[in-house]
Amino acid sequence: MKSFPKIKIVFLVLIILIMSTNGSYAETTLSIPKIGLSLGKANTPREVSSSIEILFLFTILALAPSILIMMTCFTRIIIVLSFIRKAVGTQTTPPNQIMVGLALFLTFFVMAPIATEINEKAIVPYTNEQISQEEAIEYGMEPLREFMFRQTREKDLALFINISNSDEPATLEDIPNKALIPAFIISELKTGFQIGFIIFIPFIMIDMVVASTLMSMGMMMLPPVMISLPFKILLFVLVDGWNLIIKSLMLSFN
Repeated sequence: MKSFPKIKIVFLVLIILIMSTNGSYAETTLSIPKIGLSLGKANTPREVSSSIEILFLFTILALAPSILIMMTCFTRIIIVLSFIRKAVGTQTTPPNQIMVGLALFLTFFVMAPIATEINEKAIVPYTNEQISQEEAIEYGMEPLREFMFRQTREKDLALFINISNSDEPATLEDIPNKALIPAFIISELKTGFQIGFIIFIPFIMIDMVVASTLMSMGMMMLPPVMISLPFKILLFVLVDGWNLIIKSLMLSFN
């Protein structure tokens, strides 16, 4: 019964705090901006072109993840990183978020000179109204096309040119993007799988040695993966595997 007055006092203190907080919020006014979309009649051709540019910008933003994945070095990097995790035997270590984040930052590192060239040749002149939108797209695609040509095999290019029933191009400028981009993607897939095969070899040797040792000792019920996993992690750490893999990946884009 003695604790009842204490509860009443605490309750009154809470009411006072709430009332004072509401009063302080009431004194400050927040201006909330009004956002709305409206459709109306365009009075000048410039208004129509501005609307089309905004629509085009939203379309580019929606396709940005696909452009980042398919037209840059992201595909090869994420495949190689996935092979590393499979070869070592750690199922979810490093987590997917770390693998994708590392692949993104490595992609930004590799593509930084190309992005700078696109900015100087296309974006800056277009924002300064020195070139038209069509010229900006053309100038912006040139560095990307040069990068993709360096990484694409002639066999893959010939495949899509023959499938499209196009005339044999005389120069690289005559090859359309619709043939270059898919050829670049399958070339990146092949290169990533080749690097992944080389990564798997030392770890498969460890698995074979551990499995043979356990079988010779008669311990056939013990999973070899449980024993080989620490040795594979130790090997990867001793040879500084992350440094070697990232260095090989970066040099493969030269």
